Amino acid sequence: AAKKLGFGSKRTMRLAQDLYEGIDIGIDGATGLITYMRTDSTRVSEVAAQGARDVLRQQFGETFLAAGPQLYPSGKANAQDAHEGVRPTDPARRPEQVQRYLTADQFRLYQLIWQRFMASQMAPAVFDTTTVDFDIPAGGRQYLFRATGSVVKFQGFLALYKEAREEGDAKALEDEQALPPLEQGERVPVVAITSAQRFTEPPPRFSEASLVKELERLGIGRPSTYASIISVLAERRYVVVEQRRFFPTPLGETVDHARHGARGPAPGLAPVPLT
Repeated sequence: AAKKLGFGSKRTMRLAQDLYEGIDIGIDGATGLITYMRTDSTRVSEVAAQGARDVLRQQFGETFLAAGPQLYPSGKANAQDAHEGVRPTDPARRPEQVQRYLTADQFRLYQLIWQRFMASQMAPAVFDTTTVDFDIPAGGRQYLFRATGSVVKFQGFLALYKEAREEGDAKALEDEQALPPLEQGERVPVVAITSAQRFTEPPPRFSEASLVKELERLGIGRPSTYASIISVLAERRYVVVEQRRFFPTPLGETVDHARHGARGPAPGLAPVPLT
């Protein structure tokens, strides 16, 4: 939701709570539209997976389905696996069917959950990837330049859902452009050769999405506490948010320095950088 919709974690969890507790959707009355949202489980029940496949078969056809139901068992030893992963309670309940009963933000979040869950039961996308190497002689030396392009041969899940990406994320195949037609041994004119010096850059500053991912990686907190952890950083003025990225304030840097100063972090507790 942070990447795709620009929602903060607190806003996301509040909207998810509404969708979970129930929305009056007309003839069916108050209905919970999503499963329990405070979980880091990825597990899907076979009944839910089969229900999604039935809907997808009608909408896209058999060729867009994964080879079989995708159940995604939680592989992490410390995952809260008492619940399924977050998914629509009824895959047949399309977002457009309930849109008139939801606020704009509720609809956008439900649509995201529905699309991502349904896409998880679809076939992989297939790409034709081409790499071209150019041998360019210059100044008595031979230089190798490389260009890569890809073309979507079969959309698969991309027909329904495309992942959002942030600064620092790896480039996706679907974002690459196709190369023009070329023949082996063809002479391609050099327009220009530009040299540039690059220095090692620090990783991008945390966004809410990347910070939650880092908290999860370090085993700090749970899905039920991520929103409150992030809220405290801003409410106590340890950080300010600019262009959806966290920047430490002088107070935050002072607190971090005092906590990890001469004594270092507490035993067994890894320091969490504010940048």
